[in-house]
Amino acid sequence: MVFSSLEFLFLYFAVSIFIYFAVPFKLRNFVLLIVSLVFYGWGEPVYVVIMLYSIVVDYICGYFAGKYRETNKKKAKAAVIASATLNLAVLGFFKYYTFIITNLQLLPFDFLQAIPTFADVELPIGISFYTFQTMSYTIDIYRGDAKVQKNITSFGAYVTLFPQLIAGPIVRYQDIDDQLRSRPHNIDLFASGIRTFVCGMAKKILLANAAGELWDHFRVLSETNATVLGAWIGLIFYAFQIYFDFSGYSDMAIGLGKMMGFRFKENFFYPYVSKSITEFWRRWHISMGTWFREYVYIPLGGNRCAKWKMYRNIIVVWLVTGFWHGASWNYVLWGLYYCLFLLIEKTFLLKWLEKLPRVVSHIYSLVVVLFGWWLFVFEDMSAGVTYLGYMFGQGVTAFSEPGVTFDVLRNIAFIAILCIASTPLPRTLYYKIYQKNQLCRCILAVVAALGLVVCTAYLVDSSYNPFLYFRF
Repeated sequence: MVFSSLEFLFLYFAVSIFIYFAVPFKLRNFVLLIVSLVFYGWGEPVYVVIMLYSIVVDYICGYFAGKYRETNKKKAKAAVIASATLNLAVLGFFKYYTFIITNLQLLPFDFLQAIPTFADVELPIGISFYTFQTMSYTIDIYRGDAKVQKNITSFGAYVTLFPQLIAGPIVRYQDIDDQLRSRPHNIDLFASGIRTFVCGMAKKILLANAAGELWDHFRVLSETNATVLGAWIGLIFYAFQIYFDFSGYSDMAIGLGKMMGFRFKENFFYPYVSKSITEFWRRWHISMGTWFREYVYIPLGGNRCAKWKMYRNIIVVWLVTGFWHGASWNYVLWGLYYCLFLLIEKTFLLKWLEKLPRVVSHIYSLVVVLFGWWLFVFEDMSAGVTYLGYMFGQGVTAFSEPGVTFDVLRNIAFIAILCIASTPLPRTLYYKIYQKNQLCRCILAVVAALGLVVCTAYLVDSSYNPFLYFRF
């Protein structure tokens, strides 16, 4: 089940939020745990077992990490290692086992061919997100950044928290520890949650889905009638799709959290306005970047070490980041691609970019990001290389053709909307209007209601509603 579906909006969430507020506060974490398990098991009930496994493993490991943190560091560290091992073993089997075995079987050793690959085993949705979340609990306890959660129901609610379970943001335990014990429930916060949710849903349904349809159109067109313009504009539409899809889901998660009293941190902060790749990754998928910085980069030594070690740490982090996104070589190359630019910027380029006119550094950032999305979207590398050739005139019929030119021109207004929506301008205008007076706030509430109606109508009428996070 996904947020941008009719069954979620008018069945699952309607029933869940009613039950949640119908019970006393002391029972709300229990309700949250049950409805979250129902949410996760909606499509594949068998994978609820894996979720329960994660809850039990990290609850026990966290208990021992807290128990021995002050008295026996070796035992406390053993609990952290056990948590990481048991969690990563499950993630490794479901997400990477077949990829690793398939690649090993390319070697000229007969015994490797007898190893089963389990290619037909489906990947549990969101397993990378909740695996990292549960691991953060034990690590935070070991570091002394959070208290041991003795109530397994509350801990289970954290692990399974359905608003951000399958698409993030990645919520570290230290950020939500106090909220599991006590959180506010009031009309203002609930109303703010509705507005944030509707905004995210509009991003997903009205912008991301429409951009995705155009990306699919130009991608298919390039296979039969390739043009340079069609290849470039298609990839640009994919860049918009993945941004509005991912940030839209994050906004919906943040909005749902507010309705239930939780405060999740911002996950996207207008990354396409960046003037460097360093800035881009401070703005894109912030919760993931924070997780890797706190639990991989800094433990390796961060930047407080010899320069060559710092470079090593960055390379390790980006290898892991690329592999985290999917079990395919294009994701590894995607991680190394960004690693290369970040190393170049850290060495000398960032100082140059700061001296250049803003428009130049902005164009540089957008071009690098666009080619990053080219690496990201093509798991079939041969197809990706062919498409890249189209972008530079290899194997195309012309720079453009009448049909492609018409498709681009008729979507100029939509492209302008996508560009404007990628900037802070709409948010700035919203807050200026919201802060004027009560009448303006009422008007914005009406606009949000109309947005919900329009998104619902779109869901009823359209069958195009892809879910980009099945591989995560």
